[in-house]
Amino acid sequence: MMKTIGLLGGMSWESSAVYYRLINEAVQERLGGVHSAKIVLYSVDFAEVEKVQHTGDWEGATQLMIDAARRIEKGGADFLLICTNTMHQMYDEVRNELNMPVIHIANAAGYAITQAGISTVGLLGTRFTMEGTFYQDRLSERYDIDVIIPNRDDRNIVHRIIYDELVIGKIREESKQKYLKVIQHIKDNGAEGVILGCTEIPLLVKQKDVNIPVFDTTTLHAMKAVELALEGGEL
Repeated sequence: MMKTIGLLGGMSWESSAVYYRLINEAVQERLGGVHSAKIVLYSVDFAEVEKVQHTGDWEGATQLMIDAARRIEKGGADFLLICTNTMHQMYDEVRNELNMPVIHIANAAGYAITQAGISTVGLLGTRFTMEGTFYQDRLSERYDIDVIIPNRDDRNIVHRIIYDELVIGKIREESKQKYLKVIQHIKDNGAEGVILGCTEIPLLVKQKDVNIPVFDTTTLHAMKAVELALEGGEL
């Protein structure tokens, strides 16, 4: 029996819509006919999230996430995806308040990187993801992956484009070229591949744009959800 996938979205809705589409397309492809995924989606107001992030109110952010996750669990989901990389900062706190499993987005990335035979990757994301330890530590401790982050100027470019453009659906060629330069810089520093560690970045950068392996966390996370919904298995 197909399990019901819980999606905690809205961070931003642009990438949450991609999750919804990818999951349903994959279920339809695998089961055929008119099948679609069983999903409970709760979408937050990203303005509230952005405010607590940039004021450093991580306690407030945690409570917001826990409240949303509880609503999804009450809605009947069997497991949860937090549809954003940055808010996995409070993964443990959210998971500990629920009776259902939570699929960590960095686990989906780590598995794919390991399968590709890569041990050193660059990480693009919000400043909170790139400069924090929650993402890098999980990849290092669980998958023995070394993570390279962009220099400070490049981090500022990546972060600004996410919040000023991508979360509101602005896709600009000029911004893509800036990202490609950032990726080249981290490749020059030894990265064998690059993690698109913000769920909006794949809206701008695709594998065809880059000459090293790209790990699209939105797609990897979504496909892990489909696998668990249809086959069960480990989180």
